[in-house]
Amino acid sequence: MTIDKLDTGVPHPARRYNYWLGGKDNFAADRESGDLLAKAYPAARTAARANRAFLRRAVGFLAGEAGIRQFLDIGTGLPTADNTHQVAQRVAPESRIVYVDNDPMVMVHARALLTSTPEGQTRYLEADLRDPARILTSLEILDLSQPVALILVAVVHFLPEHARSVEIVRTLVDALPSGSYLTMTMATTDFLTPELKASWDESLRTGRSDVHPRTRAGFEEFFTGLELIEPGVSAISEWRPDPAAEEHPTPVEASLFGAVARKP
Repeated sequence: MTIDKLDTGVPHPARRYNYWLGGKDNFAADRESGDLLAKAYPAARTAARANRAFLRRAVGFLAGEAGIRQFLDIGTGLPTADNTHQVAQRVAPESRIVYVDNDPMVMVHARALLTSTPEGQTRYLEADLRDPARILTSLEILDLSQPVALILVAVVHFLPEHARSVEIVRTLVDALPSGSYLTMTMATTDFLTPELKASWDESLRTGRSDVHPRTRAGFEEFFTGLELIEPGVSAISEWRPDPAAEEHPTPVEASLFGAVARKP
């Protein structure tokens, strides 16, 4: 993949997220989209940081307490501090990680994601969440007879059709063995004031936003048949919070649900 395939005039969620996190791997269209969304949802940058902190805590749990050594991270985004492999391999150097994203910019930076401990392995696959079959046939370093942690952090809410998104996630989970885990975060307007919710809805209606929030009930559908890990479905900032963290955003500021669940 070469950078020539990049369409810099069209915003992409991975690059917009990079912009909100203070990164430099983004273009004018990404920054414009990010600023427009931030007008509708002023805490967007805080939410991006909170989402990254949730990922760090969840992967720490999976590699530590849960003993998982294989990770499938879909919707990887651009490399930043504490990527999945860095967190997992700090706990268990032999961990193996496959990253998946559909943004060519991520492929350009994939070597930063592919840095691994000598004991472990990482791979990068340019593919789309909407094509789970292709993803599942390209997991060469993962052994699907052993538990895998499926990471879907701030990605499924870009799929507008709820029933189809549930079907896609179920396809992925069904392919994993017993003892695997599903880790997800997803935008919601459940915590917002009526004014902020109306602003978000208007942004979505007019095409300024591509983030399709779910209610708590909608988010819980993705975990049907799985065993939720305490504290269950919660605001991401309230899922096993780190008392030593510099930021402790409220559910309004970090309006995403998060959860980790085990496949029995």
